[in-house]
Amino acid sequence: MTKGFKKAIRQIHLWLGLASGLIVFIVSITGFLYVFEEEIRDFTQKEYLHVPVEAKPFVGLQSIIERYQHEEPKQKITAIKINKEEPNATVQISNKKKKTYYFNPYNGNLVNQKSADWLNTVLEIHRTLLLGDVGEFIQGWSVVIFLIILITGLILWFPNQMRLVRQSLKIKWSGSFKRVNYDLHQVLGFYASIFLLLIAFSGTYFAFDGSKKAVSFLTGSKLQKGDEAVNTAKIDSTTIPVRYNRIYESADSKYPGASSITFSVRKTGELRLRLIYPNKWATARNQNTIFFDGKTGELLRTKLYKNNTAADVYEASNYDLHTGAFFGPGGKIIWSIVSLIGASLPITGFIIWWNKGKKKSKKAKVKQVLA
Repeated sequence: MTKGFKKAIRQIHLWLGLASGLIVFIVSITGFLYVFEEEIRDFTQKEYLHVPVEAKPFVGLQSIIERYQHEEPKQKITAIKINKEEPNATVQISNKKKKTYYFNPYNGNLVNQKSADWLNTVLEIHRTLLLGDVGEFIQGWSVVIFLIILITGLILWFPNQMRLVRQSLKIKWSGSFKRVNYDLHQVLGFYASIFLLLIAFSGTYFAFDGSKKAVSFLTGSKLQKGDEAVNTAKIDSTTIPVRYNRIYESADSKYPGASSITFSVRKTGELRLRLIYPNKWATARNQNTIFFDGKTGELLRTKLYKNNTAADVYEASNYDLHTGAFFGPGGKIIWSIVSLIGASLPITGFIIWWNKGKKKSKKAKVKQVLA
């Protein structure tokens, strides 16, 4: 590796790091806080995530939506979550005001209602920096820049001589502050880089079609949209409760065994139904996804996991890869530690740059005095 090449890489690493450091810090910290979102909610919201078990069947989605409409007659539904694995889990309905209602699955009664909490705020900061579409654009490209920083950092880490490899793998805690800070940046950055590359790439997958095309290219498979429906009738366009209920009952009957069923309204206006199935032997989600016309309830297309290509499997797994859930509880712990390291890199990197700047300034002053 020539000195000129390494110098160019160092400059790229430095200036991209200074330009995106604050955003990388924010995204990493919020990622760290959100890794255990499910566990935190299960602990802090357990009094209304479940109700006492009763020997009764599910009351039906129609009754629950009718009760929701009684509470919020003017607020459109954006999401519905039904936990079929736990019959006593409350049915959750969310709306555009980012408010969630929790209903008893046995009788449809309202158990609780909650506005967006601090975890929702953390997620919004992580995704958009609280700046809407502009923030989403900035955040997305900052993650791309972070990928380049990680790659250039790995190139810079690799020592010129093999005898120095061992020294590059450990922190010299007995050294000066500058040396310890340098080692924290270099050594921790190296150990975390593989995980951070995966986290960053899976983050770009949410924002850029280029990432999806890259997965398709690497796997040699095509990401499918689903099988288009042919000659389908409208389910029911008279009332929302009836429409949702008929879609739910039809899907649950045709594709039984789902552990959870969720409705969500997409930006395109499509109504997306996800049925997630237990999967003990593989880490990728077993997920059937069905799309409907949001106004008429007409079936548009169906994407079944049994027909998944390798690119489809990656898409179904991407969220879990991003959060570490793909590797179970141990993966989430590793991801949280790595996220903290990711947040520390802009800080230690800035200190290295600042110290070098002061050193150059001192040398310049000495030259002036001698002159």
